[in-house]
Amino acid sequence: MKNVLVCSADSNERGRLKIKLNGLGFAEIMESGDASMAISIAYDRLPELALIDISSMGKEWSATISSIRAHLKIPVIILGMSFSPEILNEALRAGAGGFLIKPVREEELWPAIELASVHDHEVGELKEQLAELKGALESRKIIEKAKGMLMRNSGLSEPEAFRKIRKLAMDKRKTLKEIAEAILLTGS
Repeated sequence: MKNVLVCSADSNERGRLKIKLNGLGFAEIMESGDASMAISIAYDRLPELALIDISSMGKEWSATISSIRAHLKIPVIILGMSFSPEILNEALRAGAGGFLIKPVREEELWPAIELASVHDHEVGELKEQLAELKGALESRKIIEKAKGMLMRNSGLSEPEAFRKIRKLAMDKRKTLKEIAEAILLTGS
């Protein structure tokens, strides 16, 4: 990671974090003093990570994290004065990938960044796999319906109906799903 967004209403906190992040090798550190500015900076400058100080943001922090995560899909670590199960649940719903108690110690910052990054990557991969599986399941359902239609309308057995769909797909250089959809549309 090369750049990071730091959002805290406390300029001293931003300064301390900036020093620690520079020490960890971050080349560009974007600073924001409020939630709306953080979102604007994130959308314009595309950081690879965001550190959001929730202790100075009121109720806006959850919406800020949700907005950044929805638009950029980057790891977000929240900073707070204290921990509670309610804060943790809200942070998880918003998409935060880590939580640090202030004052942040440098020896805790890097592991939190690494864990949030790995977690974010794994979640992204799982979402992609889920989308692929949903697509495959939907294709399978369409193919099964088309097989059923061929079996009813043409008197074919299940293996014969599938072979017919597969042959049409190969002959026409289409996917099984595309042929199945065409069969369902034409009724044959």
